[in-house]
Amino acid sequence: MAKTRISISLEQQQAERIRRHAERAGLDVSAYLVHAATRQMAETEAMEAQFADVDAVIAATEAQAREADGRAEEMTQQERQEIEAALDLVYGPDRADPRPGRAAPSASPARRAST
Repeated sequence: MAKTRISISLEQQQAERIRRHAERAGLDVSAYLVHAATRQMAETEAMEAQFADVDAVIAATEAQAREADGRAEEMTQQERQEIEAALDLVYGPDRADPRPGRAAPSASPARRAST
């Protein structure tokens, strides 16, 4: 298999640290960096796969919130509470509102109604 050269720039201290770790692992610097990068990519891909369902719920909730912003006047109290409950599940009950230009609520409507 043909090899491709990639050039990277490092601070001297970083380069020395990598060299020491590669030596301890019994690898040359190139093999050590390839191994480290490959391991990191596998871990990232595994995490992305593990949390794909959660990411889909977050995306759906954010889309629902954007849609709700456009029709807030038409929503019932129950619909507002359902949206706030979904956002609380995703961001937590003490969440800062991730929507631009929106202040964080002191408590969701469902919590305000129950207190």
